[in-house]
Amino acid sequence: MLVIAHRGASGTQPENTLVSFRKAIELGAEMIELDDHLCKTGELVVIHDYSVNRTTNGNGFVSHKTLNELQSLDAGNGEKIPTLHEIFELVSGKAKINIELKGKHVATETATLIMAAIQEKKWKAEDFVISSFHHRQLSEFHALIPDVPIGILYKRHPNGYQKLAHKLNASSINLSINHVNANLVEEIHQNGLQVWIYTVNSEEEFEKVKAMSVDAIFTNFPERFIS
Repeated sequence: MLVIAHRGASGTQPENTLVSFRKAIELGAEMIELDDHLCKTGELVVIHDYSVNRTTNGNGFVSHKTLNELQSLDAGNGEKIPTLHEIFELVSGKAKINIELKGKHVATETATLIMAAIQEKKWKAEDFVISSFHHRQLSEFHALIPDVPIGILYKRHPNGYQKLAHKLNASSINLSINHVNANLVEEIHQNGLQVWIYTVNSEEEFEKVKAMSVDAIFTNFPERFIS
């Protein structure tokens, strides 16, 4: 079972920061997960929420702030909000990256950055997975770089996933631990897709999904499940 560091080692470090991703890699995570948004000046920045209120000492929407404004904020323990490019530089060759498309209009810019990384021969298409609850953005991304694997995120039961997965040539269906059961996992597997589960933080949750033979978990505490 693949253990994916959710926003890095976010259970012990400020989420979606360089120190969090660095710690996840030190712990042996084969893949990290992050969220990207476009800021006012056009850079892709790594932060989960649409606003900076919860994770920094600032206020306001990410899309309304320049990169300089965002990086002047404290994202926890003195850490800054990183750009996606900075994450690529940090992680290169050490782990794979699952990028969740969060903000508006990020599909094209994310694809552009990944294409540049691949052309520079620092990364391969299979080093990335692109996921999102915004399925239109997944379609936009897939049209630009069809070789990068797609994980389709669902908050509840994944109605209609077969048709969408075929359209996107998706590799996985990514489900909440609150909306998964053994029969659904078996059905998705029978359709040739993997099942990735978010967010698994306790031993009880881990044993539950392990018994269902899921393929990967997202966790804030990779140190608990990496053997």
